[in-house]
Amino acid sequence: MPRKPRIELAGKYHIINRGVAQMHIFKEPADYEYFEELMCFYAKSFGITLHNYCLMGNHYHLLIEITQENLSKFMRQLNMNYSIYFNKKYKRVGHLWQGRFKSWYVTDEAYLYTLMCYIEQNPLKANMVKDIAEYPYSSYHYFLNYKEMPECLKDSWVVQNYKDDFEAVEAFLSNPVDSSQLQELRRASSLVEVPNVDSRPKEEDLKKLFKNVDIKTRNKMIVKAYKQGYSQHMIAKVLGMAQSTINGIIKRMTK
Repeated sequence: MPRKPRIELAGKYHIINRGVAQMHIFKEPADYEYFEELMCFYAKSFGITLHNYCLMGNHYHLLIEITQENLSKFMRQLNMNYSIYFNKKYKRVGHLWQGRFKSWYVTDEAYLYTLMCYIEQNPLKANMVKDIAEYPYSSYHYFLNYKEMPECLKDSWVVQNYKDDFEAVEAFLSNPVDSSQLQELRRASSLVEVPNVDSRPKEEDLKKLFKNVDIKTRNKMIVKAYKQGYSQHMIAKVLGMAQSTINGIIKRMTK
């Protein structure tokens, strides 16, 4: 059975991918560096903004932003080309990645800020370094050294908001984050894993769903439509409402 395509909304995504059977996907500095080169090359090729990243031994985290429906294409090129490099270099065959990459759509600013800190602090949590500035395979050390920063990070949220104010960058990204806080923010911010569907829900079908419904029923139908894969943008368009209002209704109704 063919894999179902993902719905890809414009916006920010938290991406996680792991090596198959928890194997190390980066064995030496050259591996990390090659992945970074590929990541930046394809980010530019697909018009994707890279906000934060952290490459660990057996997995990686990315925080990216798309404006077109090309998240899967970007990830396919990145993962496929790194797999080819890795398998050839280490004379191995078979899958490198543990299934499909995980992607979550970021809809809440509070979670966004915490997520950036969480990604950068991965090496610290893993006791790999005592200071995250010491870790060479994440975006953090580039944020503290603007002159050596690759082009693919220069439109990131941190650069756009702090640029060369290194003290502010350090203070922001050093805010402590624990796993329980992260999980709570995921729930509270309506961070949802991007669903897999056979095809995009049609606007005409959505209009029929809301035909002749009262306000009380309408709010329940909004949640139902959202869970079926309709975007908040499309629901707002069909109902003639602001997307922020739709988001608020979904949050209230799903508490």
